[in-house]
Amino acid sequence: MAKQKAAPVTTADTGRGFAGRAFQRIQGIIDDTGGQAGAPIRVLQQAQGIVGYLPPTVLKTISRDLKIPLAELYGVVTFYSFFTMQPKGRHVIQVCLGTACYVKGGQDILDLMKKDFGLEPEGITPDGKFSLETVRCLGCCGLAPVIAIGDDIHRKVKPGHVKDILNMYH
Repeated sequence: MAKQKAAPVTTADTGRGFAGRAFQRIQGIIDDTGGQAGAPIRVLQQAQGIVGYLPPTVLKTISRDLKIPLAELYGVVTFYSFFTMQPKGRHVIQVCLGTACYVKGGQDILDLMKKDFGLEPEGITPDGKFSLETVRCLGCCGLAPVIAIGDDIHRKVKPGHVKDILNMYH
């Protein structure tokens, strides 16, 4: 029988590179908070801050190292809206579909995002620049319709202005 050649060692195998550094940081967070009340939520928040979202590999690591059932972690992640298991773009666009925004054209803005930019709710552009979410209220009903991009609120948005707004986020 011919002896098989060993596969080359990659940075993923040795824990170097972004993924390795991210898991090392997450492990440090687990070590610092393990066993304390509220540790799972703090670890999940900080892990999401490092990676940008909570992929299954991160959840499995946290589950194993905090000795918490994976199903319980999934329950926490899916219950709280600030956790996400999907990657987000560098700029998160939130289109308000609350009553005032909807009546004044929020759905038209959402339709334009799909038609002109290929963005679906919970989707991300291929270049990772933008992701799209719908929200029920941003608390700016008198400025309807509104979209938020990060911490910026854009008021009385008309579909014809969306391209100019997005161009501000290079």
